[in-house]
Amino acid sequence: MRNLMLLAVLAAPLAQAESLEVASNSMLRLPDSATLLLPATLTELKVDHLQLGREARIAIAPADHPLRIEARSARLGEGSQISAPGAPGTYQRAARSGRSLDLKLDELEAEQLSIDARGGAGAPGYAGLDGANGQAGGCTWGQASRGANGDDGGNGHDGAAGGRIRLSVPQGFAQSRIVVRLDGGAPGQAGTAGKAGKGGASKGCLVYRTDAGASGRPGQPGQPGLAGASGELILQRL
Repeated sequence: MRNLMLLAVLAAPLAQAESLEVASNSMLRLPDSATLLLPATLTELKVDHLQLGREARIAIAPADHPLRIEARSARLGEGSQISAPGAPGTYQRAARSGRSLDLKLDELEAEQLSIDARGGAGAPGYAGLDGANGQAGGCTWGQASRGANGDDGGNGHDGAAGGRIRLSVPQGFAQSRIVVRLDGGAPGQAGTAGKAGKGGASKGCLVYRTDAGASGRPGQPGQPGLAGASGELILQRL
């Protein structure tokens, strides 16, 4: 309940904000395992003291514009993370890139600074429709009909690029303690081919027998999409 109440208090002023500067000498604190969601509309967040508990997470919604976060001091608990991945694609919408961030931490106390700005995965291609089966032969209408061809599968969609991270941290904070994931999104899988329709069955009649209809041709599978491009990390020392 404590985590949910904190999230509600922090999220309310952020819902439609573009820029948020917390009052002087203030602290933005997330307790263990809490999550704070920063909306796509936000472009800048400034705070004096940032403190994340164990497994706490700042989750940042995808957007085309970058987000700038500044903190005069930051203390990050074990397993905490700044998470800004893109969104996976759908049949109606292309995959979204990882959010680009400009993160400036004047003082930093942490075993590890972890940032996730991977691109979203591409949507799979449409599956081809199976061909309809042929009609069985009949004694009054004769030959069985041919099965219909299966449709081709659709092509998979491309994954989105990883984000662009500009990170400014103190000179003494070792680069080995910085983990930034900027992988491009996985390619969308190829759509499967439609199966061939079966030919109509043969039928024995009083004086003759109708032949079975030929089966249709199966469709062709689609092509997989392309993987998204990797993002970029620009590391600056303060």
